Amino acid sequence: MIEVNVKRTLQQHLEPGPPKRILALDGGGLRGILTLGILKSIERELRRRHGGGEAFRLSDYFDLIAGTSTGAIIAAALALGWSVEKIEEKYFELGKKVFQKSLFRQGLFRAKYDEGRLIEELKTVYGADTLLRSEDLLTGLLIVIKRIDSGSPWPVSNNPNGKYFNSRPGGTIGNGDYKLWAAVRASTAAPDYFNPEHITIAQLPNHPPIVGDFVDGGVSPFNNPALQAFMYATIDGYRLKWPVGEDKVLVVSVGTGSSDAFIQHSRIAAAGALQSLLSLMNDVATLQETMLQWMSRSATARKIDSELGVLEGDVVGGTPLLTYLRYDADLGLAALHDLLKEEANTLPVEDLTAMDAPENMKALHRVGTLTGEARVKAEHFPALFDVAGAGA
Repeated sequence: MIEVNVKRTLQQHLEPGPPKRILALDGGGLRGILTLGILKSIERELRRRHGGGEAFRLSDYFDLIAGTSTGAIIAAALALGWSVEKIEEKYFELGKKVFQKSLFRQGLFRAKYDEGRLIEELKTVYGADTLLRSEDLLTGLLIVIKRIDSGSPWPVSNNPNGKYFNSRPGGTIGNGDYKLWAAVRASTAAPDYFNPEHITIAQLPNHPPIVGDFVDGGVSPFNNPALQAFMYATIDGYRLKWPVGEDKVLVVSVGTGSSDAFIQHSRIAAAGALQSLLSLMNDVATLQETMLQWMSRSATARKIDSELGVLEGDVVGGTPLLTYLRYDADLGLAALHDLLKEEANTLPVEDLTAMDAPENMKALHRVGTLTGEARVKAEHFPALFDVAGAGA
């Protein structure tokens, strides 16, 4: 197979000419290591399709990489041109350093973890002064954060045509001038785990700086950012204006693992505000999956529930708006034993749904790796979405 030159400029990635490709990465705390296990199979398949060269990166293929929370950490590194293997190495280090439990951080009104360690690690990875407008970002990047003091989700991007990308003298500070590490840190500021991130959003004459308080994008409807990314790319107001159609937009969505939906909903009785929030997030995730399947042609469509079944061929309006792929792992015990076989007896699989357990990372990574190897298929990626000049 002949290696293909798939390197493109940011402008080429973002311009509306089809076909376009979006990668969307869920939030889920340290379960992001599972995402990386799946991404390894996606990177391997796409590298093979484009000549097999070791220099190939997911940033060469995808025109927009979106992430929420831990997905934002991975998305930003991918957009900087990192390989999945390199991110895996750093992610294992980050998890062990950042999620260190302390008796001094217990209590109802104090975050469990010190964001100082996380900030230090993010600055090391992305650079302390790297901005969202940096030329180091090789493809489109979309980070989902939520401004808690106004209650509004913010899709923050390096799209230079975005309405709020550029700063205004004596006024709004544009997204392009946000520090990359600060935007990612805001998206990871999960309530109960980390304190909010404070970002100066405006400098007005004769007025103190206006500061927004930002928390984890998972508290918005977009813990799975796939629908937000598709809207960002195609709704005129976001100013990318990509055309829609199953032959024009490919969205690849990767999760962080979850238990069977019926198991998740049965846990609602476990009292507590955090559990109620998690239940609501699960409901929103199911709604997003339903909508995306309803709007698309999908080779990975799954059963939504016993009433709807699989929405394969049941497309709203009869014409698919996109091609959609979803990869995730079931963290229910039965599914884990089926996937891991004898390995399930040597790995801690009793509760892999915890988002802040470094001791689970090895098992989660193995689950993600095996899931990717089993579910990511060459035929899932239509040849028409190959970068020009490539072929399977």
